[in-house]
Amino acid sequence: MAIGKRIYLKREMPDLEIMRQFKEIPASNTADVMNRVGSMHPRINLMSSPDEPIIVGPALTVKARAGDNLVIHKALNMAQEGDIIVVSNEGDNTRALVGEVMMAYAYYSKKIAGIIFDGPIRDIDAIQHMKMHVYATGTTPGGPYKEGPGEINVPIACGEVTVEPGDIILCDPDGVTVIPKGEAAAVLADARKFKEEDEKKLAAAKNGTANRDWVDKSLVEKDFEIIDDVYRR
Repeated sequence: MAIGKRIYLKREMPDLEIMRQFKEIPASNTADVMNRVGSMHPRINLMSSPDEPIIVGPALTVKARAGDNLVIHKALNMAQEGDIIVVSNEGDNTRALVGEVMMAYAYYSKKIAGIIFDGPIRDIDAIQHMKMHVYATGTTPGGPYKEGPGEINVPIACGEVTVEPGDIILCDPDGVTVIPKGEAAAVLADARKFKEEDEKKLAAAKNGTANRDWVDKSLVEKDFEIIDDVYRR
């Protein structure tokens, strides 16, 4: 088997009904119930202007060589409507992986839900107005190579998070959270409860009924010293 030059045409998919229900839950709530793991590094930012604030879809994973987009082109050919393509890039920030032409094909022809790059893009003047969710680390006019190697539908690391093919990708303006497909049902139940409690806290914060006693209680439990005086050297 040619490690580094493998393209798997199939992937294990998540339960689609469970996956769709995550669209009602913010990425932050979902990450919180996973013990605050699973959210991609904030260097990966939303670069477009999508109509829908939250999207969710199954991961089509791409392990690209630094600054090379050959297998990204293949992934676009393979992608199904509603997929979210997730691209690792060996930490490179010197070459844009895609531009307007590829993103137009992804959005208009393939109708994917979104695409996430752990690397830069270009043609931001056009991409920033696209209604598809596009995440990247920044922009550069420097273009990519098309030589390979690379792999598709293998486990990758994107934004310091492991992504397996078919994992559930939840995107909103805050960023990206990855939900392991095998644990999605349990995460969904916990995230729903968390969202309900969060909404109650927000209402209390707005109407002046928030109970903040827990702050001082926590500080005491953690042995903080509260000094009723000014600081002196």
